[in-house]
Amino acid sequence: MKKIFWIVSFCLTVFAASAQNLPMADYKRFHFGFTLGTSIFDFGIKPSLMEIEGKVYKADVTRLMPGFTVGAIADLRMGEYFNLRFVPSLYLADRTISYSNNVDDEIISTSIKSTSITIPLYVKYSSVRINNYRPYILAGGGIAFDLARDKQMPVLLKPGDYFVEFGAGCTIYFSFFRFSPEIRFALGFNNILTPLEERENYLDPENYKYTQALSKLTSRMFTIAFNFE
Repeated sequence: MKKIFWIVSFCLTVFAASAQNLPMADYKRFHFGFTLGTSIFDFGIKPSLMEIEGKVYKADVTRLMPGFTVGAIADLRMGEYFNLRFVPSLYLADRTISYSNNVDDEIISTSIKSTSITIPLYVKYSSVRINNYRPYILAGGGIAFDLARDKQMPVLLKPGDYFVEFGAGCTIYFSFFRFSPEIRFALGFNNILTPLEERENYLDPENYKYTQALSKLTSRMFTIAFNFE
């Protein structure tokens, strides 16, 4: 019985001690941090169904390479459960679009690489803190700018896009910092495909079909982030 008592006492002591990590951290008006993570960029594709050299092409994203993201965090406390977050970030991405046609088995592909800066603003809602854990959800939107556009690529993306984003995570409180694993999903609003007539002078005519086969491209992004605050 004594052993059980001491075991329970020890567990309660550890439990109480663990609950003391950064007890006042959530009451700061402002705080800052940084984020690291990986992301996967995708496209929503609408084909043009245009006949090109006697063929109608269908396009699909066939390869998604995980990219890298890094950013800064600025957080404003708005109340017990709500925070406003500004998280400008840099993203590196690589996608491959493959084209099949209605005449033969030929499949052609082109790779689209992006180096993007995103400027999002989120509203974060956190649950009640339980010991050293506090789950949360967030939603917001922002602007993205592509910094690595090459006008000679078969498919050229427009330099800017607007997006909405939502996600969830959990804040874990350590002795000197907060760590928050987080997942987010973003959807772009704009058609980010640059029309052929805006770049005919830069593009090899042999590559016209890569753009002609497309009517609309919209961005999609899935991010796994690790926040340190």
